[in-house]
Amino acid sequence: MLGVVADGPIDRKSLVQSFNPLVVKVDPFSALSVGNGEFAFTADITGLQTFLEDYHTDFPLCTASHWGWHTSPMPAGVNPADFRYQNFDTYGRPVGYDTSSAGQEPLFNWMRENPHRLHLGRIGLEITRADGSLCKSSDLSQVRQELDLWSGSIDSRFTVESSPARVLTCVHPEMDLLAVRIESPMLRAGKMRVVIAFPYGSSAVDMADWSSPDKHQTQADISGNRAEFLRILDADRYCVSLEFAGGTLQQRAAHEFVLNPTGDVLELICDFGLQHQTDLPGFSETAGKTADHWEDFWTTGAAVDLTASSHPQAPELQRRIILSQYNTALHCAGSLPSAETGLLFNSWYGKFHLEMHWWHSVHFTMWNRFDLFSRNTDFYQRILPIARQIAQRQGYAGARWPKMVGPDGHDSPSPVGPLLIWQQPHPIYYAELCYQHSPGSDVLSTWKEIVFATADFMASYAVKDAGGRYVLGPPMKTVSENADTLTTKNPTFELAYWRFGLKTAQAWRTRLGMPPDARYAEVLANLSPLPTQNGLYLMQEGMTDTYEKWNWEHPALLGALGMQPGAGVEPATMRATIQKVMQVWQWDRAWGWDFPMAAMCAARVGEPELAIQALLIDSPKNRYHPNGHVYQRPGLTAYLPGNGALLGATGMMAGGWRGSGNSPAPGFPKDGKWAVKCEGLGTWL
Repeated sequence: MLGVVADGPIDRKSLVQSFNPLVVKVDPFSALSVGNGEFAFTADITGLQTFLEDYHTDFPLCTASHWGWHTSPMPAGVNPADFRYQNFDTYGRPVGYDTSSAGQEPLFNWMRENPHRLHLGRIGLEITRADGSLCKSSDLSQVRQELDLWSGSIDSRFTVESSPARVLTCVHPEMDLLAVRIESPMLRAGKMRVVIAFPYGSSAVDMADWSSPDKHQTQADISGNRAEFLRILDADRYCVSLEFAGGTLQQRAAHEFVLNPTGDVLELICDFGLQHQTDLPGFSETAGKTADHWEDFWTTGAAVDLTASSHPQAPELQRRIILSQYNTALHCAGSLPSAETGLLFNSWYGKFHLEMHWWHSVHFTMWNRFDLFSRNTDFYQRILPIARQIAQRQGYAGARWPKMVGPDGHDSPSPVGPLLIWQQPHPIYYAELCYQHSPGSDVLSTWKEIVFATADFMASYAVKDAGGRYVLGPPMKTVSENADTLTTKNPTFELAYWRFGLKTAQAWRTRLGMPPDARYAEVLANLSPLPTQNGLYLMQEGMTDTYEKWNWEHPALLGALGMQPGAGVEPATMRATIQKVMQVWQWDRAWGWDFPMAAMCAARVGEPELAIQALLIDSPKNRYHPNGHVYQRPGLTAYLPGNGALLGATGMMAGGWRGSGNSPAPGFPKDGKWAVKCEGLGTWL
């Protein structure tokens, strides 16, 4: 029988540090990042960005932030006000979507790619061999690099031609500031120096255009051991403040600077921001604050310890849990919703997908890190006027939330994105999480406009058909995005989420002393049931070949009970459905969050063995790199929704969900192979 270990607290420091990434060779998938949720620096084997070329194809090395964006000049003769929407017949009326580039390709592409996240600057080593040639990564020996998760710092050691080097790298927890300490006899010998370089902006994966020096400016003010750089890229500006000890700084090219050491130790502090910082902390102070911050992170959040388990895959699952906590804290806990590659490098031009916001952030609430969840939820308040404009333009009530956005909140044109609806109930879900965390008038006041504007759209989006039932779509793109826009109707995931959203909105009206909304009640009473056939849920109404032809991409029907609490779901039918999905799905064509989503569903319907199987399916899309990031495909070699989903699933499986009873770790098998010890976990909705 499964026993939840209860003989004393978890030794959190030992647990966390036992999964410190250790790197002994050049490997792009072992690139390590330091950061604070708002800013991140990704390093190669040297602890800096020295060998860009070795990492460029698989895992570009970037310096990025939530405030660092660039907008390319608009093509000549192009005006966003001239954008033409594509009309789709929607039960007898035309509704315009920004889905077609026909005849407006330059404008369509410019709107899609701008603004894009910006590589703020490279800081790397330049090492010279005895023969005067530049060192390559293959010239390094005795390589040992470790990311100490407990202190949030990278310790990199290597040797070049018998000369050792050590580089310590960390990021300040409260400032967008990189701190570096370098120790090596190569410094004094003039064989090792630091290069600081700035690129032009690019929407490409690596965020950088190193071949266009005439398109941007770097204004440098160098005085003693300090330098201030003003970066000008078209209409965008940002500042870099640098202080150093043990060297002198010289400009070598328009956007390149060399820090030449004067002794065996070189320390530098580099702050990035929208204005210069005059009072910078030193390396030791920064390292101390960083260590305090990460110790606090690991000791105050929840913890799950699987180390007493005998299941052969328990160590790998534990590794994924630990590294996912670190990576999501770096990349999914800033002032904006996370991009799917966070602050690593650009995916979809660095913009973030609001349907993915759920997977990036909701797990924080389960893991007793509510403050990390709530850091960016005010984004919805800020873009509510834009969401209202979208709904009004399309002839709907309330607010229709965009899909792919930058910090301005404007939806990006796409053949698919504007037709998605599964992100629409998300803000209601977030509001409910906030209320459950802190029930009271303040939360109700903060969220009520968003809750009701969202529900108003949802109620008006549903159409009453000739049979008297309310239907969703067409036109529509489902979660899986692979079915015909013009025929898609009543997908299982969206129907269940519509029920949840409208029911929750009614509950909010009650909490606020308001009567039920008649329109919400009408739609709820007559909303189409979830489509089934032969005792199984279908992906959408009429898709009778769900398990033969459409068993690829996201198995979204499972999310109706698992990710969601299951409004309108019959548990026995969903249990048969998860069993069927596990048998026939093409998991090599799934995505990183699909595996945990399946596990959440399996846990809720009493199939814990299937939950573990789903979490650990051997698929290229479920491969976790040595640095803890999840591979998807070339060009998308990190995928943070997978990390967030893993934490959501394992948190639910260990901590339970509403209705799971008092059984410890209800989502783990009771086969004697799993010993689950947990602290501080919440209960899933």
